[in-house]
Amino acid sequence: MVKVKSLADLKQVKKAIEAQARREAERKAEDERRARQVTADRDLFRQAAGAVQPLAAPPKAALQPAKPQPLPIQRQRDEQAALQEALSDEFDASTLLDTDEHLSYRRPGVGPDVTRKLRRGEWAIQAQIDLHGLRVDEAREQLGQFIREVHKKGLRCVRVVHGKGLGSPGKTPVLKGRVQGWLAQKKEVLAFVQARPAEGGAGALVVLLQPTG
Repeated sequence: MVKVKSLADLKQVKKAIEAQARREAERKAEDERRARQVTADRDLFRQAAGAVQPLAAPPKAALQPAKPQPLPIQRQRDEQAALQEALSDEFDASTLLDTDEHLSYRRPGVGPDVTRKLRRGEWAIQAQIDLHGLRVDEAREQLGQFIREVHKKGLRCVRVVHGKGLGSPGKTPVLKGRVQGWLAQKKEVLAFVQARPAEGGAGALVVLLQPTG
């Protein structure tokens, strides 16, 4: 609180109050002027633009995130199983073969009647593969793939042609013993017999496969 000691002090205080009041009035007047100017500018724009209509929002596509590509799990399993079941050329199937008048093989636990029926042709041949003329590594790969594929399809009886070896050096069959050994290593194979003369004779085998499932 300002103490007034004389008339001069009172006049000084009065002048200060009046000056402050003028500044407040001027500031208020300036604010009002600016507000009027904004309104005037807005009205002027509306008059110049005329009637307007808001633009319709363009349609937006509801994009779904891209789904990840399915993993070929079954194919990977098949390839892994094929590697685990790699056929060995060192496998000797001769001790597993029935060396009667017609060579035959049956997995342990499979009765002799199965091979007898195969010899008599009681199982219809549903598919065949011809390995004749192939190199050993090519024949091994193609035979393994063939057995896997026909077994997946549910086929039970197939023929494997390996040739009689008449074109081999010394006329010794190269593939015949290898094919027998490869087939004996395949879990899908239940039995096989030498084909009948009309079906290839000593140059082919008739193979019985496990049922699928």
